Parts: sequence; C-alpha cells; structure tokens
Amino acid sequence: MAKDMRPSIKNEEQYEALRDQGMSKEKAARIANDPKSGKKGGKASDYEERTKKELYEQAKKVGIAGRSKMDKKELIEALRNN
Repeated sequence: MAKDMRPSIKNEEQYEALRDQGMSKEKAARIANDPKSGKKGGKASDYEERTKKELYEQAKKVGIAGRSKMDKKELIEALRNN
C-alpha cells in the first residue's frame, strides 16, 4: 500500500473529527468503520458490562499484544488506550 493510501473509511466525516481530536489513524478508522458507531458516539455497551471473553475477542480484533495473560480490568485498560 502506498504511503498516502489508507483503507476505505465508511464514515469519512467521523474519521476526520476523530483525527482532529488527536486519535491515531488506526483507532479513528476502527471507530469510523464500526456499524455500531454513530455520529454522536458508539452504541456499544460499556466495557464493564461485557464479559472477559467479549473483551478478549475485541482485543484480538484490534491486535492488542499480551491479551491472553490479561484479566478483565487489564483488557479494559488496554482497549481504552489502544
């Protein structure tokens, strides 16, 4: 992929707003491409309401290293700071 090329963004307006807020390209793209994410924020449940298995699967999806050794609290922290 060329340096200036990036994967397709489903919600370009939201992506740009998130980038303006200082989010990384990867995190902004992940949020802008999530069907549960609306213009005023996502509709996903709070991390605390999810099971450890659900958190693990989300961490796997976004590529968080060391997730298999993390407890629920550590998974939440890693997901929030990724």
